[in-house]
Amino acid sequence: METYERVAEGLGMPDEARMMFGLAPQHPAGLDHLGPVGRAEIIQTFPSQSTAAQDIRTAARHVTAIDVLAVRGLGILGLNDSLLRPELIGDPDVPRTLRVLLLSPEGQAAARRAEEINETPESFSAGIQLAEARLRELGTIAPSLTVEVYRYNIFPVWRLITLDEIQYVSAFGQKWEGHESAVYKIAPTPQGALHRGFRRLFEQTRLTAQRII
Repeated sequence: METYERVAEGLGMPDEARMMFGLAPQHPAGLDHLGPVGRAEIIQTFPSQSTAAQDIRTAARHVTAIDVLAVRGLGILGLNDSLLRPELIGDPDVPRTLRVLLLSPEGQAAARRAEEINETPESFSAGIQLAEARLRELGTIAPSLTVEVYRYNIFPVWRLITLDEIQYVSAFGQKWEGHESAVYKIAPTPQGALHRGFRRLFEQTRLTAQRII
């Protein structure tokens, strides 16, 4: 049995094969992260935010908690026709919590990001401040919506929209904005690392950020 155990370990046998040799499974029933249910965190992909927009808006109608990690967030919440703003205003009687992390307009990370996308630091920072003002308005337009807005200072890499437990993840590239990136729809699974990692990223960024609203 010790020999079988070493062989199974060396070959990385799945639990089904281990049990055929009389060996105990390595993962408890229902938590097999090697199986398709356990590893299928990415349940859908979209070429860009525009192609994911309808899916995101539909999901946003039925949630009570929304978390956003963005740079300026204008295309998500700051404009009248942005991705989520109409959904939040459209049903004002539903109690919801909105937490938004935006890049600090005064930090070096903002100046560096502005340079990457060929904008002046002044116009780039003004866009962030506009989004903050619009989010402040949102709290008065939708009285049942609890709005929290934070400024973070680390260089932006990931763009996150979390609707209850479903995450929509994209990235900020050197030559493109977050809304131009591919979008990955991620759901929690028993042993999934992606969902846990992005949730942890959001919470750790929030803890080190400055709350302004």
